[in-house]
Amino acid sequence: MIEQIDEVTIRVAGATDAAGIAAVHVRSWQEAYAGIVPADYLESLDVSARTGSWTDHLRHGPEDGIRTWVAQAGERVIGFVSVGPSRDEDASRGDREIYSIYLDPGMWGHGVARDLMRTVLTELGDRTRLSLWVLAANERARHFYRRHGFHPDGVERLEEIGGAELLEVRYRRN
Repeated sequence: MIEQIDEVTIRVAGATDAAGIAAVHVRSWQEAYAGIVPADYLESLDVSARTGSWTDHLRHGPEDGIRTWVAQAGERVIGFVSVGPSRDEDASRGDREIYSIYLDPGMWGHGVARDLMRTVLTELGDRTRLSLWVLAANERARHFYRRHGFHPDGVERLEEIGGAELLEVRYRRN
């Protein structure tokens, strides 16, 4: 069900946003990856555990060159995006990677993901080469990335998630 929202603010995330980010992360995975990632793995995702890892990440991320932005409606985090140095073996110095971009499933279709992506693209500028990895079976996300100027570059990898080997495709922009 799509919720009604009035105003969304995009801002840099802080450690106090960890619980909200974790809740979005878990709900989004459970909805977006149903039928792709093993169901028992999705059911095992724990908001409390993710809160701890997000707290640590948000405290130490900036010193590692990682930035995270949240989309907030009222007092509630409804989405987030994290970007940092590219982790790919063939990356050049200065290349960046979108590590994650997720929305609360009730927010899908409101343009919030578009606003998060535009924030990243504006912050990085046109000269920064940007990549991301997406599950090959996640057509909704692949379509979203293509609409924002990302294209598969032919590099693929298998990623083990919940005991299953899943194909990921790298998308690049610039």
